[in-house]
Amino acid sequence: MSKKVLILGAGYAGIEAALTLQKKKKREDDIEITIIDKNSYHTLLTELHEVAGNRIREDGVIVPLRDIFKYSDVKIVKDEINGIDFENNKLISSSAEYPYDYLILAAGSEPNSFGIPGIEEHAFTLWSYEQAIRIREHIKDCFAKASQTQDKAKRQQLLCFVVGGGGFTGVETIGEIAQWVKKLCREYGIDRSEVKLVLVEALGSILTNLKERGARNSMKYLVNKLGVEVLLNSAISRVTPDQVEIKTGRVISTKTLIWTAGVKANNLAEKLDINKGRASRIIVNEYAQTQYKNVYSVGDISAFSTGENKILPALVESALQTGRGAAKNILADIRGKEKEKIKPNLHGVMVSVGAFYAQSNIMGRELPAWLSILMKYFVNIHYLFGIGGFELVMRYIKDEFLFKQQDKLLVEKHYSVMRPAFWLVPIRVFLGYSWLMEGIEKVQQGWLTKAMLAGLPGADATSSASVTESGETVFRIISEHTPSWYAWIANNLVIPNALIFQILIVIAEIGVGLALISGTFTFIAALVSLGLNINFILSTGMYEYDWWYIPAALCLLGGAGRAFGIDHYLIPYLTRQWRYFVRNRKIKLWLR
Repeated sequence: MSKKVLILGAGYAGIEAALTLQKKKKREDDIEITIIDKNSYHTLLTELHEVAGNRIREDGVIVPLRDIFKYSDVKIVKDEINGIDFENNKLISSSAEYPYDYLILAAGSEPNSFGIPGIEEHAFTLWSYEQAIRIREHIKDCFAKASQTQDKAKRQQLLCFVVGGGGFTGVETIGEIAQWVKKLCREYGIDRSEVKLVLVEALGSILTNLKERGARNSMKYLVNKLGVEVLLNSAISRVTPDQVEIKTGRVISTKTLIWTAGVKANNLAEKLDINKGRASRIIVNEYAQTQYKNVYSVGDISAFSTGENKILPALVESALQTGRGAAKNILADIRGKEKEKIKPNLHGVMVSVGAFYAQSNIMGRELPAWLSILMKYFVNIHYLFGIGGFELVMRYIKDEFLFKQQDKLLVEKHYSVMRPAFWLVPIRVFLGYSWLMEGIEKVQQGWLTKAMLAGLPGADATSSASVTESGETVFRIISEHTPSWYAWIANNLVIPNALIFQILIVIAEIGVGLALISGTFTFIAALVSLGLNINFILSTGMYEYDWWYIPAALCLLGGAGRAFGIDHYLIPYLTRQWRYFVRNRKIKLWLR
């Protein structure tokens, strides 16, 4: 009888647990994996600030669960669980019950208001896709209303934006808003000096998870470059619809408070009869097990001890490692093997302050701002490739660079000007025809039957072909243009094996020609075309009649085979095959 493994929550920890179970299970394990979430998508929580600040499109932070598990045996259930019967091993919703043999609690976390009056009623939070959109639309609405009112006090109130909390989320959010404000001021005809941006932090420093230098540099960037007022040692005491009150006595008149100052376990944890610690996080042992040995808790909802009364911080990397560890231990238990202790190994933290500045501490080293930005992109690409392959990576690149809403770099501005691939079809076909004719001509000249390559100097300026004293045609691959190192390779490797290289060249030219004409593996064919041209340039130089081959091939590197080409069908099919193989370690020829 198959073992039912239920995973509650499709956050970072839940997704990692499901994928690990899918990848590591064997046919004889006979397990049924089901992931349950109230949403049909996975939210990239670390990127929500980019939606709130209108840097990327709103769907750039969600990944449909069907795209992640499409080529796996993982079942997806959309439902909201409101109770768990640990004695009878079942999850309970308002409409159904879900029995399990093993349960992984990965329901994540939610904002913690710490009981501050008015936070829950009047503050925005940034903990979901819907909340990010709500913040974005609210900010736009504030600018629209401010542009239409002459009341100075009301105008100041509408144009004052406060973020509570100087942690990663708070700093990233105020940074995105500050960057967006420049564009909003232009759109609504508002002077930037009228806009007030305030970051409120109860402690004496922001970004306490960074080293002092990184935190200090981030604060300088916020204040000096983005025009943000940072209030330290300023705990918020009360919030109303029109103002934020601080314990120091200061009152900020505003319609906008975005609360990011604390997190606690998902409210489901509070309802459960299970051992909990601070902020309602579920207490687990070194295997991520709760007091119920078939129930595991991972990610932000769990209180995983790292020793010395320290709890693993609520970070994405923590979620991934505990989710992966719990999945491995469930498989070990099913197989009757010894479970392994989870030993978290956090590599570092990073924070972005708008699109053009970041700070990071990776493996104990502080990286410069430009490298921190690149590292952030690399980490996101690595994660998305792991859960969805090239498709998600390409979508991420498009959202971050092609479809970025504002404040693009010079290169991005030109790169983001999209052109339909069908405009490249004539170039593709003509380049393919040219290569095909080159190959056929060489066949007719006898390249497949006898050695015809020579290395003697003296090739004329317009052609590498010449006739020897015996009347035989040879093709010289060394001229006055040839670098010395290439001449050495030609004399010692190519010419002694001339016939082999001739055959390879003919095959390459005809193959590239057919591939480009049919639009099959166009990217690879264009690369080979470039390689052939570079080789010919190194040997005899570039002739005036074939210089266009290079820019033509460069133009075709951007998916020219997707229009009126076999790549339109082939590339998606191979992508599906790859994703299915990664999930299941086997090939299935027909995939829908």
